[in-house]
Amino acid sequence: MKKIKTAAITLLTIQLGVLIMVVILPLQGCKKEASSTSSSTSVSTSSAAVRTIYKRIYGATSMTSDGTYITIKTNGLPDHKSCYWPTSDSLYQAFPGTTTFDGLTWQSNNNPIATQSLTFKIPINPAVASTHAATPFGPIGVALNGVPFYNQYAAMYAALTTEAQTLDQYWGHAQFSGQYHYHVEPLYLTQTKLTRSSLLGFLLDGFPVYGPEENGKILTSSDLDAYHGHTTATADYPNGIYHYHFTQDAPYLNGSGFYGTEGTVTQ
Repeated sequence: MKKIKTAAITLLTIQLGVLIMVVILPLQGCKKEASSTSSSTSVSTSSAAVRTIYKRIYGATSMTSDGTYITIKTNGLPDHKSCYWPTSDSLYQAFPGTTTFDGLTWQSNNNPIATQSLTFKIPINPAVASTHAATPFGPIGVALNGVPFYNQYAAMYAALTTEAQTLDQYWGHAQFSGQYHYHVEPLYLTQTKLTRSSLLGFLLDGFPVYGPEENGKILTSSDLDAYHGHTTATADYPNGIYHYHFTQDAPYLNGSGFYGTEGTVTQ
């Protein structure tokens, strides 16, 4: 009888042990699965929202933001007629007059417009720089139609006077690789698409560029600082912001360099 009792107790102990293991193992499995799920959902790949003001750049092929910089990609092609389009293009238009910018007689530079691959990385919160960098040759900013802005110089820091003879009917032209650009007021934007007081684009330091008119007045360089801008309220920035202006007189868009710390452009 004693042996039977002992055997029964032993059997019961084994059964309880098996039952405990059966309960514990699933709980451990659930704990591992929950940990894995938590880890995977904590990773975020979404980029910061693109501010509405930059969506005005209708010529961008793509636009992203990381919260610090806005990255704008464009093909650099103007959305208007030009004598520099290949003659087979629907936007080709022979130069329609005898004079162009500043009353100069027009002369072709024989550089046809070609598709580009430009990436502008511009600070979202522009600030005045402690050291003002000179603007480089090539793109120094981007217009709303995706065309790059250039500084006030021709090659080798020559005055734009001679090169200005080659500006087309909308005051732009292409350089040797076919990159179309504006040194001076982009007439298609100021006289057809928008107005002479409109926001026209941004320089690489993030500060906006406006046309030559402000509050009903046509500005000249004497109305602006050494960098060819000033700080006032605008329709887009009612609390005020530093901004550049195109003017008819040199340096046209930018003077002694960037007012703010510039971003980058790759091509």
